[in-house]
Amino acid sequence: MTSPVSDAKLIRHQPERAAQYFTSGAWSSATTIERFYDVAERFAGREAVLGMDGSLTYAQLDARSDQIGAWLAGTGLKRGETVLFQTGNLTEGVLAFYAFLKAGAVPVATLAAHRGHEIGQIGSKITAVAHVIDVGVSSGALVPFALENARASHSIRDVYTVGGSADGLVRLTDMGLDIDPDSARATVRTIQAGIDPEDVAVFQLSGGTTGTPKLIPRIHAEYWNNALRNSRQLERDETSRIAHALPFIHNAGIVHSIFGAHSVGGCAVTMPFAPAEQAIAFLIASDANDMMIGSAMAPWTEHPLWSEFSPHLKRLMFSGSKVPASLFDRIEVAGTWIGQVWGMAEGPYTSTAATASVEARKQTVGTPVHEMDEVRILDVATGVPVTHGTTGLLTVRGPSTIAGYFDAPEHNIAAILKDEFLVTGDLGRVCIIDGVEYLSIEGRIKDVISRGGEKISTEEIEKLLLAHPLIREAAVVAMPDPRLGERACAYLVHVQPDTRISLDDIRAHFGQLGVAKYKWPERLEWIEALPRTNTLKIDKVKLRDTIHAIVLRETERSAAPEASIAP
Repeated sequence: MTSPVSDAKLIRHQPERAAQYFTSGAWSSATTIERFYDVAERFAGREAVLGMDGSLTYAQLDARSDQIGAWLAGTGLKRGETVLFQTGNLTEGVLAFYAFLKAGAVPVATLAAHRGHEIGQIGSKITAVAHVIDVGVSSGALVPFALENARASHSIRDVYTVGGSADGLVRLTDMGLDIDPDSARATVRTIQAGIDPEDVAVFQLSGGTTGTPKLIPRIHAEYWNNALRNSRQLERDETSRIAHALPFIHNAGIVHSIFGAHSVGGCAVTMPFAPAEQAIAFLIASDANDMMIGSAMAPWTEHPLWSEFSPHLKRLMFSGSKVPASLFDRIEVAGTWIGQVWGMAEGPYTSTAATASVEARKQTVGTPVHEMDEVRILDVATGVPVTHGTTGLLTVRGPSTIAGYFDAPEHNIAAILKDEFLVTGDLGRVCIIDGVEYLSIEGRIKDVISRGGEKISTEEIEKLLLAHPLIREAAVVAMPDPRLGERACAYLVHVQPDTRISLDDIRAHFGQLGVAKYKWPERLEWIEALPRTNTLKIDKVKLRDTIHAIVLRETERSAAPEASIAP
């Protein structure tokens, strides 16, 4: 039995490969919720999720999500229908996530920062029927936005809230309380029996190099296993209390913290992305002993409170860029195990195992989490596989790596090779340490900016800039930033002399277009003409080198940043 999204727009794995994954145990014939039921029964009394808004044991999370899931099914929500999720890190959000999975719906992991430019296109492409919003985000700004988006949508029937109530909207955690738990469980069991393991469990979004994000179908057969394999590689168990500050609904949050914790009976600590003192105080209060950070959170480790927290921290994973040597050494000397992780919403995931040497943990992003994952490094120019130690284009194939993006035939031609290897767009190198093959990420080919872990398509931003009547040409490149890793710098050519506009004008322009704030350019550089290569393409290498040199000089002079937008 197939779901409404399992049509010609969904690319499935080749039958022979799918059969291998099932036979080997890499894929499961049980649904995500059936996997959760097993763990919830074994660890019923243990804490399953903890957020600023409270906590739930496995028994509580299981029973309440049953009731809400049964209530949702009673509203007419059908198996396979898609639901937009825009939430912060809340226990209520995790409860809602499981409730929709139990109702057979497919959560679509959008960003809380997304607005009409992104949500409208995503919702339309996926025919979303509902929208879950966090009323606490941006001082309640998602409430009027979601209502406006629903009015403009041809498919959205319902808008639900978590994190609080809003006039005229249904707060999910208030629903299903009068449904008998046994009856709710029976309803959910019936729904789950109708789900095929190759049906979509969750739609993630790509970082994307062009336009709005691509939709990534993560299926029931593999998604839970992806997280379980990573947790086993890190030797996690029911005592693991895994904190995550970036959105829990996105791939890193699901694999690292939600499914990562729940697949082994641990606790998912959904923490806010907050100033260092507030964040670390929450980590201490939550008894977190395992977490992931990126460059945006690295300053936390230098805060005086960190020394109070670090003795309780068993494991720290660094993601998003190469771990700075000074940070690695400081954490290691303090007695906390530190490693690195690399992953994509498209499925491939590597981490340095608990048994990896210091050299491997410091220099590489580890090994694939599943033995059937295959890494192939290709010469960028010829596409021919290179030898170990040589940097080239990273391609990956495996049980959790997608066979294709949803409803993106042209993009799939370039992104998915005929033998189902995914072209990641990253540059990688396989190196041998202690006789083990480890992966090192050496940069990327894709023209994207990685701002605090979120990927920004430069082509998308350039198109939006060119919609302004006073901009003739635009080129967007990454400029270095000590807190977020990278920010967007826009090189602009004016239509006529003396028609330059300010950064505030650009902000107003992007605001009117309904573009998420994290995508807004944060620096403008006006030039007479964009530099070109001998093939007449814009020379972005030169532009990147120029802004890097400028930022370096400004840093050396301790100059304040020209502009910044809080994440």
